[in-house]
Amino acid sequence: MRPLLLLSLLSASLNAQVALTPKEISDGWINLWDGETMYGWVSEGGAKWHIANGALVSDVGEYGWLRSAAAFNDYVLKVEYRTGEQGNSGIFLRSAKVGEPHKTGYELQIWNKTEKYPTGSIVDLIKANKITRPAPDKWHTYEVFHVGPRILAKLDGKKVLDLTDSRSKIGYIGLQHNKNNKIEFRNVRIRPMGLAPIFNGKNLSGWQEVKASRVEKAPQWTAKKGMLHVEQGPGQMETKTTYDDFVLQLDVRPNSKDPKRHPNSGVFFRGIPGQFWTGYESQIRNEFKDGDRTIPIDTGTGGIYHFVPARRVVPNDNTFFTKTIIARGRHISIWINGYMTADWEDPNPEGTVVANKQAITKAGVISLQAHDPTTNLDFKNIRIKSLGN
Repeated sequence: MRPLLLLSLLSASLNAQVALTPKEISDGWINLWDGETMYGWVSEGGAKWHIANGALVSDVGEYGWLRSAAAFNDYVLKVEYRTGEQGNSGIFLRSAKVGEPHKTGYELQIWNKTEKYPTGSIVDLIKANKITRPAPDKWHTYEVFHVGPRILAKLDGKKVLDLTDSRSKIGYIGLQHNKNNKIEFRNVRIRPMGLAPIFNGKNLSGWQEVKASRVEKAPQWTAKKGMLHVEQGPGQMETKTTYDDFVLQLDVRPNSKDPKRHPNSGVFFRGIPGQFWTGYESQIRNEFKDGDRTIPIDTGTGGIYHFVPARRVVPNDNTFFTKTIIARGRHISIWINGYMTADWEDPNPEGTVVANKQAITKAGVISLQAHDPTTNLDFKNIRIKSLGN
């Protein structure tokens, strides 16, 4: 990797300890925990969580769990944990907000002091393979392959279970705390699986152009060498297929020869077919104020236009970045290069037309925006998966 690109990625990360490698970003990994804040997590129950020494920690309070704000169906999950000799905890998979998470979804056990479902088991469903019980007060790594009804889990690189069960098809990732049992988690990351390409890299099959009523310079859309390139605008290129709840990942490169001019674009979703700039917009604009990436200009790349500015402008112009959008019902989560930039639930009454006044949950098109005559962007590796119910 070029030193300049590596420096750009590290400088854009809040915490280098949890920064994803360029290959992990390219493969679609995202961080569920940013290493420094509780953003993107919801505390359920009476557990008290805090951050210490690069870990999410709970050591006092009643039973509870920390729930991911976004829900997932098919994925690979990696989590590191550490607990003491008496430690009793777990990792919840595809659990619901309401009800007991180990029953609405699955609990991957962390508890050496039980014979029925010891560490490495799925509570109430399958006992772990015979392995050496993980040492107390040491960091251990779970890796979970959860696709369709199959759950395959490894602990410190060794397979501990392989289960087929259809109890839950979608839900939240959770980190459990049992009363007064100290537990620590770190490096919590996930890779959505099963995404299929919706741009073939050769032509605009499956897409259609929608033009603005008044155009100074009509957009020029070209597909070649695996990229969808656009110059000029305004305009949009939208999918012929509609989507409601989904995981979308795509690579974007805003091109600019002027360091003071940052291309303006966006990814619209749940839009009305054939209508101009409708639905929600995830902004693309790598501009920030006074050298501070936490003060985006015009919402900033990874923000939700009209609603939520990006927490941080992660990428730079003239370099590809990966955007991940998860939309489920009223809830929208966005990551840039694996860093969560926005997480929001639309409180507006449900509607079908105006995203800044109505919560749009029905299926609509996904569109790429050509904003103005200075537009110059490349899109590639556009892929999506329905979340289902």
